[in-house]
Amino acid sequence: MKKLPQFFKLSVIGLLLISLASSCVSRQEIVYFQGLEKAEAALDKQQENSLKIKPNDLLTISVSAPEQAAALPFNLPVIGVPQGGMDMGMTVNGRQQLQTYLVEENGEIDFPVLGQVIAEGLSQQQLAAKLKAEIKRYVQDPIVNVRLVNFQISVLGEVNRPGTFDVEDAYFTLPQALGMAGDLSIYGKRDNVLVMREENGVTKHAYLDLGDANVINSPYYYLQQNDVVYVEPNGPQRQSASYNRNAGVYISIASVLVSVAVLLTR
Repeated sequence: MKKLPQFFKLSVIGLLLISLASSCVSRQEIVYFQGLEKAEAALDKQQENSLKIKPNDLLTISVSAPEQAAALPFNLPVIGVPQGGMDMGMTVNGRQQLQTYLVEENGEIDFPVLGQVIAEGLSQQQLAAKLKAEIKRYVQDPIVNVRLVNFQISVLGEVNRPGTFDVEDAYFTLPQALGMAGDLSIYGKRDNVLVMREENGVTKHAYLDLGDANVINSPYYYLQQNDVVYVEPNGPQRQSASYNRNAGVYISIASVLVSVAVLLTR
């Protein structure tokens, strides 16, 4: 059997070494939250991360009490409930849905009996406590529940399921958002994740390194309503944007086949 030229063998070996080197990824490049113990020790325990109410937010607020009839004046009237009905909300597809309060541009809501109440800048818990203190003047032992119903975030870029997602939890983190989007793809840049946020009509942003556990200390780690998260493609992915993503796999397979051929022709 005819042997292949020596320079061809060396070329194949070099190609194999390059493929192996390019396929190696360091722990620092791929692992999230490195140095978590130190980051937790430096975490400001007094940091306030709860979601703040903003103008144009939509809130549902329900008031109940041991004597429910006394709490009814503090709830919005319900559309579609039969006359004499005692429902606190309207039923949609078998589920109870309360009417919403719009936070006006001046940061206030128009609340039954109490009138204009400032909600902007408060968390849901703080607004509930504020309303409860006022309602106690009229109702014994009131219970107030406040919920933000237009909390949405968008996740774009190199994630497995990009899109806009509804959020029910007032404490919602960047990792939770990425989890809803199916996590970063292997081509996502983990050390430069962009979070964009609008505050007082001004768009602000921050770049976060998911590999550094100190990301938990960032004010952008806890997301707010209408935040946009963008995962940038890594360098090799940008360079190969016009090529098939599987090209590297095909080259590796071809390299292995050529190396086998070299061994068989010795």
